[in-house]
Amino acid sequence: MPNKRDYYEVLGVQHNSSVDEIKKAYRKLALQFHPDRNPNNKESEEKFKEATEAYEVLSDEQKRHRYDQFGHQGMRGGADYHQYQNFNDIFSQFGDIFGGSGSIFEEMFGSTQSRRPRSSGEPGSDLRIRLKLTLEEIAEGVEKKIKIKKWKPCGTCNGSGARAGSSKSACPHCNGTGEIRQVSRSMFGQFVNIAPCTYCGGTGQIIKEKCTTCQGEGREQGESTIKINVPAGVSEGQYMTLQGQGNAGRRGGYAGDVIVEFVEEKHEHFTRNGDDIIYNALVSYPEAVLGADLEIPTLTGKAKIKIDAGTMAGKMLRLKDKGIPHLNSYGRGDQLVRVQIWVPAKVNSKEKELLRELAGTEHVNPTEEEKKKNSSFGRGL
Repeated sequence: MPNKRDYYEVLGVQHNSSVDEIKKAYRKLALQFHPDRNPNNKESEEKFKEATEAYEVLSDEQKRHRYDQFGHQGMRGGADYHQYQNFNDIFSQFGDIFGGSGSIFEEMFGSTQSRRPRSSGEPGSDLRIRLKLTLEEIAEGVEKKIKIKKWKPCGTCNGSGARAGSSKSACPHCNGTGEIRQVSRSMFGQFVNIAPCTYCGGTGQIIKEKCTTCQGEGREQGESTIKINVPAGVSEGQYMTLQGQGNAGRRGGYAGDVIVEFVEEKHEHFTRNGDDIIYNALVSYPEAVLGADLEIPTLTGKAKIKIDAGTMAGKMLRLKDKGIPHLNSYGRGDQLVRVQIWVPAKVNSKEKELLRELAGTEHVNPTEEEKKKNSSFGRGL
């Protein structure tokens, strides 16, 4: 089979690695390329499936022995060779890896990313929303309530899609399984491709009399209010998955998820640099020369800073722990205050006279040594 990487290479394990070592390696890769961490990323999706395929073989004693003898070609002989259709297919195959209390995905995402319970209906789709946040909200964490339009279970038939008193029968095409198995044979043996039944939509059931409200869909358009608890310290582009709060599935199928992507609103005073925030403090030339006490804004109110006499433009002052909290950790960033010298665009005649007089004094103009020092400052940045 061309273009297939060695399974041991895929998982990054040795040929004599134990099953526990193989499982540990797979868990690490599955977490890295998990769909919730890489939405709409085709490359990560393929790597996730590749790692799962490798784990399926190397974690099974008989398949591993056959693979060690014959390589990829040997995997087409004998037992069925699983072809994954989607991520739910993978989760249902390896629930012991993804599910359970304290699983790696529960620790990482705050909710269990295990397979969902088997449903008689067709799964619902996910919804993606962009949530705008101010730096103040990001600094403290915030609870948001927003309304979304989505498919909800039909109130008349309670999501079944069937008219009251009407019965259902098993789909004759898939015998009620909701899946169609297609067996292909080759010189190396046979393999099975599993796909949802198109006749019943993967539900496994045929409705004799449809609900008149939803016309057999088992769902209807509606509106819901969802609550989003945003933790302190999130960043632009990060997201949160609210499991089961997306579109309801057809005929009692489990609901999809709501994926909330965080968007930082532009701030009036601050720019963000990691967990630090930067504020530009504008001071006059006399204040920079003589020194001054300034009152400046912070994310939590006002603060006073001291500008020392002789402060140069571009100098950075630091206010400890006045920045953004570290996400899922202790401590927080700082507020950096960059000193900028105000140069007026217009001056009156008296001011011009004073400036010309000042320009002729001893300490106002830089020396040649100071010019050389200043010209080399910051090179390589």
